[in-house]
Amino acid sequence: MNPIRACLAACAFFLAAPALAALPAQVDGQPLPTLAPMLERTTLAVVNVSSKTRVQVRNPFFDDPFFRRFFDMPDVPQERVQQSLGSGVIVDAVRGLVLTNNHVVERADEVTVTLHDGRTLNAEIVGRDPDTDVAVLRVPAQRLTALALADSDRLRVGDFVVAIGNPFGLGQAVTSGIVSALGRSGLRGLGYQNFIQTDASINPGNSGGALVDLRGELVGINTAIFSPSGGNVGIGFAIPANLARNVMNQLLAFGEVKRGSLGVQAQDLDARLARVLGLEEGRGAVVTQVLPDSPADAAGLQVGDVIVRLDGKTIASAEELANAEGLLPIGKALAVEYLREGTRARAELTLIASSSQALAGEKLDPRLAGARFGELSQREKQSGISGVKVLSVAASSTAARNGLEAGDIIFGVNRYEVASLAELGKLVGQRPRQILFSLYRGRRAYYLPIE
Repeated sequence: MNPIRACLAACAFFLAAPALAALPAQVDGQPLPTLAPMLERTTLAVVNVSSKTRVQVRNPFFDDPFFRRFFDMPDVPQERVQQSLGSGVIVDAVRGLVLTNNHVVERADEVTVTLHDGRTLNAEIVGRDPDTDVAVLRVPAQRLTALALADSDRLRVGDFVVAIGNPFGLGQAVTSGIVSALGRSGLRGLGYQNFIQTDASINPGNSGGALVDLRGELVGINTAIFSPSGGNVGIGFAIPANLARNVMNQLLAFGEVKRGSLGVQAQDLDARLARVLGLEEGRGAVVTQVLPDSPADAAGLQVGDVIVRLDGKTIASAEELANAEGLLPIGKALAVEYLREGTRARAELTLIASSSQALAGEKLDPRLAGARFGELSQREKQSGISGVKVLSVAASSTAARNGLEAGDIIFGVNRYEVASLAELGKLVGQRPRQILFSLYRGRRAYYLPIE
């Protein structure tokens, strides 16, 4: 072919390309599939969440009295404002309730919510649950659109899902994918875990946004990504809607989340421990302590038993056992299967609230009257902290006069390590002449003598 004619033919092809690329509205009389109608409804309920945290900072020159006097500077610490951006989902238009992630609003002094129509509203933090990374906000209920919560237990691997949020603070965006896996756990830094895994792109700023099905119903709250680089690599995680609903209802009703407990301490069954216990090498949670008057105690569990199933689900480690305890509803009757001296056994028990196992200080020692002690949360344990938490201290009580404060974490008594309520009761319940607590208060460690 003549080169000039070939060039003209190529130009004509490229000039015509846009017309060829334009898709028709219908194919064979059928409309093309699109998510647009569903998204036009659902995106109205997804909001941007902005939080501000005031952090006091101190200029090192302020520590020099000459510098302060010379420049006439008052001895007042400076403030620095930290801002965080995320997403949220309106789930109750009448009450103005918004679901988001705890890490989006944690330690925030101010929270604002920007709606799809551009309105910015001040938000109240109704409650937070760090262990599941769920937080509930309340905004003025004015012309809001809410998403219906789906039954996330009906999700299947392969279901199509759409993630809606505010990635990188650029504005609302939509990505699509499928459910890659269900019941995911083992993410570092998070407490009770039962995540939906999806390959829909979830990037920073998507946290707290919506994961919806093709009906436009909320199946999850986007919460985390797995990425070496900080960007999306096709592995994202969302909190199931059923779990978020349960946490929200408890935060609204009690201001906190009450979790269940079997009343045991456990550790992983490894090869060495299996040999010592005379068991075949396998997986499970070895019971190391049974709290008195607990469901496990009533069911006859003993130290050395290996829990292998709970409520029909396999338990492969102590972490999986703690995770299952925290996610199962309080008051539920369930079966626990365990190995004792190589023989498989089964027991029935009813899960009780872990807070009901709190120890009253006066039952331990009169010098601790007015204080209540409880176990650490799963998130605190995963962070490497060990000890017993002071849940509350009554004003003007003996414990308060001795210097105990709510939130203190006691990790030692008279220089003996303490890792559980049972150990605290054993050491203090003997009524020693002197009590010396080793405790964490904030980020600092202290000795606290109790008189």
